[in-house]
This record gives sequence, structure tokens and C-alpha cells, in this order.
Amino acid sequence: MAVVHEASDAFNVREHGHHHDEDALRIFGFWIFLTSDLILFACLFATYVILSNHTGSGPTPADMFDVPAFTAETIILLTSSFTCGLATFAMHHGRRGLMLTWLIVTLLLGLAFVGLEASEFTRNALAGATMQRSAFLSAFYTLVGTHGCHVSFGILWMTSILIQAWRKGLAGEIPGKVFIVGLYWHFLDVVWVFIFTVVYLMGVMR
Repeated sequence: MAVVHEASDAFNVREHGHHHDEDALRIFGFWIFLTSDLILFACLFATYVILSNHTGSGPTPADMFDVPAFTAETIILLTSSFTCGLATFAMHHGRRGLMLTWLIVTLLLGLAFVGLEASEFTRNALAGATMQRSAFLSAFYTLVGTHGCHVSFGILWMTSILIQAWRKGLAGEIPGKVFIVGLYWHFLDVVWVFIFTVVYLMGVMR
């Protein structure tokens, strides 16, 4: 029996080490992905800065941007980053129910953000500020729209992890997935802070 228990313990140690190595490799790979995404957004920001004054006969940033609207978007997204952090904190303390609750709140805030951004784009387009109107509008829609697509993908990704955590609990690779999607969400919030500053605030102050 002692031999059996020792063999079982050794197997459990190997399994735990295997999962730990997989999680570490997955997180490392995700950091590489975030680096490539950072380069993408850096290029989009550079393009926007260069083209932001090329408005042609179209509206200028000061004409387009609605301060209460983009301020509300910012508050909502930053709040969602806070609730996502609370979900990760609850996960680390083994509180599955609380983690699920905060993930749901994060998803609802993310949906509200995407809804406000879609409303902003629709309002601008109906007013004639379409993507092909000027170089500024092309750069604006490309930069902000790319971020919005990333947020939409994050919502779908977080939803799938939420369903897995609901079914399986915090066993296996679920904690690693929650941690990684949290990193992704915080990254998008950091990108939005730059959009808020470079695009919206600098735009209305011209």
C-alpha cells in the first residue's frame, strides 16, 4: 500500500508540475501576442497623429466629438477593468461564485461600452462623417474601430471562459484562462486611455 501511495503522490506531483509548465508557457505566449498587438496599435496611433489634421471639406475633431459621450465610454471601460480585477482576485482566493459575479458585471460594462461606441459611429455616419470623407475620418474609424473589435472579441472570449468556469469550477486550467483574459482586458483599457487622450481630448482642445 505504501508503494501505491508513493506512486500516486509522485504522479500527482508530475501532473501538477505539467499543468504549471503549460500555464507558464501559455502566459508567455500571450505576452508575445500582446506585444504584437501593441505594435499594431502603435502604428495606428502614428497614422492617426499624421492624418488628424487632414480633414479636407469634412468635419474636424472638435466638430465631431461629444465630450459627455466619450467621457461616459471611458468611465464605463475603466470601471470594467476594476471589476475584472476583482474577478481575478476572487479567483485567486477560490471564491468561484464571486468571481463569476464580477465577470458578469465586467461583461455587461463591456457591452455598454460597445453599444455607446456603435451609437457614436452611427450618429457620425448619419451626419455625413463617413470613413471615406477625409483622411482624418479614415484614421479615426480605423483606430477606434480596431479597439472596439478587440473589446467585442474580449466579450466573446470572456463569455466562453465564464461558461467553462460555471460548469467546471476552478479546477484544471480555468484559473489560467481567467488570468489571461484579465490581462487582455486590462491591455484594452490601457489602449483606450491613450485613445481618450490622443484622439478625443486633444481633438476637442484644438
